[in-house]
Amino acid sequence: MTTETTPDPKHIPLEAPAEPLDTGNGSQDRRRCLIIRFGRIALALLAGAIAALAHPPFGILPGLIGYPLLMLLSERATTTRGAFWMGWLSGFGYFFIGCWWVAEAFAVDPAQAWMAPFAASLLPAGLGLFWGAACALYRRFAPSGVVRVMLFAALFCLFEWLRGHVLTGFPWNPAGATWAAGSAGSQLASVVGVYGLSVVTVASVAAFGPLAGPGRREARIGAAFVGALVLVGLIVFGSVRLSSARLTLTDTLVRIVQADVAQESKWTPEAYQGIVDRYVNLTARPASALPDVIVWPEGALPASANSVFAAGAPEADAIARAVSPGQTLLIGLARGEPGAGGGPDRYFNSLFALHDEGGPGLRVAGVYDKYRLVPFGEYLPLGGLMNALGVRSLVHMPADFSAGARPAPISLPNAPTVQPLICYESLYPGFTPGGTGRPRWIVNVSNDAWFGRTSGPLQHLNLASYRAIETGLPVVRATPTGVSAMIDPWGRVVQDQRLEPGESGVIDARLPEPAAPTPYGRFGDLIFWLMIAGGLLSPGLAVLRSRR
Repeated sequence: MTTETTPDPKHIPLEAPAEPLDTGNGSQDRRRCLIIRFGRIALALLAGAIAALAHPPFGILPGLIGYPLLMLLSERATTTRGAFWMGWLSGFGYFFIGCWWVAEAFAVDPAQAWMAPFAASLLPAGLGLFWGAACALYRRFAPSGVVRVMLFAALFCLFEWLRGHVLTGFPWNPAGATWAAGSAGSQLASVVGVYGLSVVTVASVAAFGPLAGPGRREARIGAAFVGALVLVGLIVFGSVRLSSARLTLTDTLVRIVQADVAQESKWTPEAYQGIVDRYVNLTARPASALPDVIVWPEGALPASANSVFAAGAPEADAIARAVSPGQTLLIGLARGEPGAGGGPDRYFNSLFALHDEGGPGLRVAGVYDKYRLVPFGEYLPLGGLMNALGVRSLVHMPADFSAGARPAPISLPNAPTVQPLICYESLYPGFTPGGTGRPRWIVNVSNDAWFGRTSGPLQHLNLASYRAIETGLPVVRATPTGVSAMIDPWGRVVQDQRLEPGESGVIDARLPEPAAPTPYGRFGDLIFWLMIAGGLLSPGLAVLRSRR
């Protein structure tokens, strides 16, 4: 039988005792306990909230101090359970600020609007479990001394990686993406990826945490000095990389179409014809040079490919007239196909490459099916259980989408080979080949119209731009309502070529040449895992060193 023991001196309690202190003044003791308890709760929520505000579009970088604050709250909890709640509360604050925009999607349909507050609170509550688990493990195994900084960063970022992979994952706003894509601070992602950049970011700022704790003064100051040095090195590395960046434009002219069609205005026959007309007119807009590739966003037309491409469909004829001979149209549409062996039909979220060869109609030159689907948006995790609980009827999903094959580049008749990423897939590193089979560019089509003029589309642009930094490839991004942009291989928007939320128009831009292959493109998350291993082993190595 095991019992909780008195915490060692490095665990300075910040939580209320289980029983009021016996000082002869019970009311004052209870008041003190409540103040301590609610103070801890407030600090935990504050740690997560300010860390979230460090991300674009807020960009309040001093908010990074939330990570050392979380480390201190975890290690000073008197129990591992207390540390879990510190982590969970911080995670709730972080994801509530970072993901509140999901509620906007439920407001599109008045019948589902009642679910918006639940979505805005249940999502951060669930994601906060990963932070809670990381902090509980840290409290359980944290050693004395400044070496604990490395263990905290390793455990925290390990659970961030798990957050990005469990049940297909939700890798929204990892700590490394705090640095605005294209800035000096973001460029280390070309070597270690956004998860590796998370380790460097969390470890360097957490190194300031020991300043507020016990231990030798020289060691605590030394840890903070090393953390500051790493942050300076991060900025210097990125500045040098950007100073040597040479943007070269190819002859391939791309037109990005953003029609600014709000999600709630798509669902009537009258609206449908107007939407077709807007996209067709923007596609055919005269320009000084004829675009080689035209990109429409995911969900541009509220119809399936089966109906759009049906024989005699008026929209098919209108689209064909808008596309000139020699041009290729990339368009995101859902499609259905009969199930094998008479089974149920299957549905895919797809990107079609339609080429005009000068004859009647458009030829399908390539199809890419979305591989990483959105939980509760495109499929129900644990579908049998969810069906039994009636969740499918609540989220209005008559059937799940099917996942396509693992992402692979597709060839185009009149443009370099491209890697498609549909919406949510742009959050994931590692989907684009960096060695053999490396494409020349990435196209990201997304339907951010679900989230209106919130912070969501702006953060999505930042996260998608990290795929350019990691791979050294330009990214063409098209959305119905913003933000659409041409992004260079260093994660920067090319010459302000972007359409903001609420804008309608086109971007005609020359496709940039790729940068040289990046270390991350070649080795993937190898360096990240080496850093995680080093951080997890650091307490044992410190013990061995102290025994010499």
